[in-house]
Amino acid sequence: MKRRSPAVRPKQSRRAGHGAVTLSDVATAAGVAPITVSRALNTPDTVSEALRERIGAAVAALGYVPNRMAGALASARTRVVPVIVPSLSNVVFVEVIAGIQETVEAAGYQMLLGSTDYDLAREAALVATLLGWAPPGVLLAGLRHLPRTVELLKTAAVPVVEFMEYGPRCIDMNVGLSHVRAGAAMAAHLRACGYRRLGFVGARMRDDYRARQRYDGMNRHCIAAGDTTVTLFETLSCEAANDSDQEVGWCALPEVLAAQPRIEALFFANDEMAVGAMLRARRDGIAVPDRVAIAGFNGLPVSGLMTPGLTTITSPRRAIGQRAGAMLLARINGDLSQRLRIDVGFTLEPRAST
Repeated sequence: MKRRSPAVRPKQSRRAGHGAVTLSDVATAAGVAPITVSRALNTPDTVSEALRERIGAAVAALGYVPNRMAGALASARTRVVPVIVPSLSNVVFVEVIAGIQETVEAAGYQMLLGSTDYDLAREAALVATLLGWAPPGVLLAGLRHLPRTVELLKTAAVPVVEFMEYGPRCIDMNVGLSHVRAGAAMAAHLRACGYRRLGFVGARMRDDYRARQRYDGMNRHCIAAGDTTVTLFETLSCEAANDSDQEVGWCALPEVLAAQPRIEALFFANDEMAVGAMLRARRDGIAVPDRVAIAGFNGLPVSGLMTPGLTTITSPRRAIGQRAGAMLLARINGDLSQRLRIDVGFTLEPRAST
């Protein structure tokens, strides 16, 4: 009787009490050397597709779980990459995370996600904790951190990529866009449309400093023009910890118009707030853009579905994640030739709301 392959009947091929399935067991089942299995699991691109499939079938059949800590002890590094963002519920960061994930997983690494809720002290605590996993590198959102965070990352001596914004100073590597220039671009657009009394509407801007940078860019542009004013609307009575951005925008519109009846155009900190304001305008019979023009930021799909269409600035979020992941992997692999700072830019999309 022909003997069945151990890759087909893995559980029965191991005697009770012999412990977990090992990498050598997988190699035997797949008919390859252990080093080939290691390469297939850790650096898939170095192994042919046929071998990856055969080894993958053996891994699945045997129920093999790689011992990442064993590899870490041997190399002093795990294959887990921490990714720290301000929010896991905001679709903007979800898309960036997706770009990072597809890039690092293709190279045999896994993400370990952390959320700061826009709290820099929490970010410092997360960095301290996640560095304890001996990661080969770290990805984190933004360029503004507490001194302790910067010190921890520099002392760890691992590659670091800061993403979402582009600026003159970074810990190691940086990929993102200039939020100051984005604010200036929106101001230029609104002025070109003929508006001279502008407003910027934001919430939690003390924490969401990138929104503050957009306001700063908008304000500087208008000051330089000399014929346009910008009013910052930051503290909204409707804002609560559990309010969605759409709810904040919904509440903000009548408050802004009551506080500044002559306002002509409003640039909201993000598309969701702008959508909330537009929905409120429709309910209350406030003509957009005839009574007040409305614009947003991020380029979410919903912006193009509004009536009228919402003017917005689109950031290449998934591409930012992909570039950040690729930069980190290149450095991990010893490639020192890459650019350290990448400005991915943005696209202003004028629509009927302005």
